Amino acid sequence: MKRHSQTNTRSRRGFTLIELLVVIAIIAILIALLLPAVQQAREAARRSQCKNNMAQIALATLNYEMAWESLPSGTINTDGPIESTPKGYHVSWTVLILSHLDQGPLFNHFDFSKGVYEQDEKVMKSTMATLICPSDPGHRYGDKEPAPSNYAGVHSGTETQIAADNDGVFFLNSGIGNRDVSDGSTNTLFFGEKAITELDHGLGWYSGTRATLRNTGTQPNSIFGDPDKPRHYGQIELTAEQTAPRSVLGFSSHHPGGSHFALGDGSVRFVSEKIDSTTYSYLGNRHDGELLDPSF
Repeated sequence: MKRHSQTNTRSRRGFTLIELLVVIAIIAILIALLLPAVQQAREAARRSQCKNNMAQIALATLNYEMAWESLPSGTINTDGPIESTPKGYHVSWTVLILSHLDQGPLFNHFDFSKGVYEQDEKVMKSTMATLICPSDPGHRYGDKEPAPSNYAGVHSGTETQIAADNDGVFFLNSGIGNRDVSDGSTNTLFFGEKAITELDHGLGWYSGTRATLRNTGTQPNSIFGDPDKPRHYGQIELTAEQTAPRSVLGFSSHHPGGSHFALGDGSVRFVSEKIDSTTYSYLGNRHDGELLDPSF
C-alpha cells in the first residue's frame, strides 16, 4: 500500500521552474532564428508580386502602342514645363492605358473634358492593386488623399523638369513609338518603382507629374540616404529643393538593394542601387547612342 502511494506521487510530478524557463528560452531562440527567414520569404513574395505588376504595366503599354501606333503621352497639358502641383490638366499615361489594364469601367468614368484634379471623388480614390507595390507601407496611409501609384514612367535620363523636349520615353505631350527609341527597346528603361512619400500628397495615380513620372538622373533609392537605415513611410527626410514643385527626382523602392525597372521590350529587371551613375543615366535616355554593358 505504501509502495503504491509513492508511485502515484511520482506520476503526478510536474515541471520545475528551471525546466519551464529552459523550455521558454529554447522556444524564444527558435522564434528568433525563424523570424528573419519568414520575413525574407514574405519579402520574396512581395518582390515577385511587384515584378508581376510592372510586367502587366509594360505589356499594357505595348498593347497600347500596337493599337494606336504610338506610346502613351507621359502627361497631357496645354503648356510646360510641368510643376508638381494639383493644378492643370495633367492627364497621365496611367489614365491612357486603363483599358489595357482591364480597367474599362474606371476609364469610362474618367471625364476627359476636365483636368485630373476635377474628377469624381470615386475616380480619384480608386486604388488599383496593379499600381501598388506590396512592400511599400505608404499606400496604407492618408486615406483622405488621392490614391497613389508606386510606378512611374521615365521622362529623362537627367534631373530636369517634365517638358516637351525630354530625352526619355514618357514626357509632356509625347507621342513617340518604338521606332523613335533609337537606342533599342532592350537598352532603354520605360518604367520604374518609386516609394510613396509626401511628394505624392495632393496628387495621385492619374497625375502626370512626379507622381507618375521620374528620371534616372539620381541613383535608385538615393532618396533614403543611408542604405542601412530602415525605410519606413514618414521617416524619409526631404530637403526644400526636393519638395519644390519644379523638382521631379528619381526612382526608389522599399526592396533592399535596388528597384524594379521595366525595359521597352517588356522585360523586368531588378537594378542595383549601386549601379554606375553614367550607365544609369544612359538607360533613361532613348537616343544617346552609347554602348551599354548588358549586365547592368
